[in-house]
Amino acid sequence: MNPLYPYDMSYYQPQHIRQFPQYPQSEMWADQQIKQPLYPHLKSQTLTTIAPFVKYGLKEAKATSYKHALQEVAAMTYLIGKGMDPHTAYLTVESWEMNEMF
Repeated sequence: MNPLYPYDMSYYQPQHIRQFPQYPQSEMWADQQIKQPLYPHLKSQTLTTIAPFVKYGLKEAKATSYKHALQEVAAMTYLIGKGMDPHTAYLTVESWEMNEMF
């Protein structure tokens, strides 16, 4: 089993590029390799779940920095992905901060 896809969700695994390609290479690769959306049944639920965090991150970036806001939102959504409910994920990550720093 591939550790990047622990639930056997992989149906295309590129063999010729690094594990996490960087922009713009990742965009060019995706355009050339993927001709249909992957896991379309997850799109709506995913975007609905993360929408409040995106909104929060944009607001937070104005008060702190984009790096800090991205770290917060990434940490929160990571915890959601690990099974934590969104409110607890938010409270957990906020609890890690001291003076707007981790």
